[in-house]
Amino acid sequence: MRDDFASVRLFIFDADGTLRWTTIPEQKYPLGRSEWQLMPGVAERLRAIPWAPGGPWLAVASNQNGVAAGELAAEMARGLIEDMLAAALGAVPPETEIAMCTCDERLDCACRKPAPGMLLGLLDRFGVRPDEALYVGDLPIDAEAARRARVPFIFARDFFASS
Repeated sequence: MRDDFASVRLFIFDADGTLRWTTIPEQKYPLGRSEWQLMPGVAERLRAIPWAPGGPWLAVASNQNGVAAGELAAEMARGLIEDMLAAALGAVPPETEIAMCTCDERLDCACRKPAPGMLLGLLDRFGVRPDEALYVGDLPIDAEAARRARVPFIFARDFFASS
């Protein structure tokens, strides 16, 4: 891992388009266990981070539009994210936290990206300052959520290419 991430105590990742992609054409997110693959470089990069009970810690912050639309249950969405992490790492590190916004995108919600609620909640959960975290995502709404939470941000294509 490059030295510029050595001081990060909490790595927060978006899910879709960052850690995984959907294998069903024209579908934006997976609805079942056979409908996704890890993005290139994800497993290698995540396995290079020395996850430990005292940090660095792993978290996911993801808008779950499929749950909001009634296309899948929140438990299934969480299970798909857990499966993705297990596929990337072999096992989900202890203390990993998954934050999901399952609100309808038409609602004004404090946790739905680009709002910073999920990121702020994760900072609080782990007791880290914004400058001790890093948010990795693929969309402008991810970058905006990080900006609003004052968390450093890097696009997935850059993070996973920098190993």
